[in-house]
Amino acid sequence: MTRTLFATRLYQSRLTGIDPTELAASCLSIAEDDEAGQEWCETQGYPGYTSYASLTDLPWRFPIFADIVKQLDTHVAAFADTLSFDLGDKPLTLEDIWINILPEGGIHTAHIHPHSVISGTTYVAMPPGTSAIKFEDPRLQMMMAAPPRRKDAPEDLRPFVYVTPEVGDVLLWESWLRHEVPMNMAEDDRISVSFNYRWGGD
Repeated sequence: MTRTLFATRLYQSRLTGIDPTELAASCLSIAEDDEAGQEWCETQGYPGYTSYASLTDLPWRFPIFADIVKQLDTHVAAFADTLSFDLGDKPLTLEDIWINILPEGGIHTAHIHPHSVISGTTYVAMPPGTSAIKFEDPRLQMMMAAPPRRKDAPEDLRPFVYVTPEVGDVLLWESWLRHEVPMNMAEDDRISVSFNYRWGGD
């Protein structure tokens, strides 16, 4: 008998009632006006634009982001339930939400999201040929002597899994899961909105 232990779960669903064209236009307009964010990206060598370090109140400033957060709250609660989290009387609450715009040649190297419980992304513009998101098996560093997996290995045994979301998709994962966005090979911008949820607090 073989059992599967220590599952790593990925939640995938969709936003409803959000016009992706309007959302993309909002993201591009915000990026154009956000001089502090542009400066941060240039200083940090970030290819493209992110509002991560400059705008902390997107849902307050822009109603379309408030509408998104209402839906994300529902998706995060559903995902937390599938993870069997015992949250007690402290709900998972939005910690931050930010825009990512990756032009042709832009990448976002492998990283985790410290101090959060659930992280995720919703996809605004995914031109043909643009990057998938790449997830890494969290046990990888402990497999030094293991042989490689066969190319036809089932998804739950692969060291890396690539997910190609569609516009409007929502992906959620536990914040400790390392992930990256490989180079955008499309000529057009890859636009997404990422977010973190934390447990408890004010």
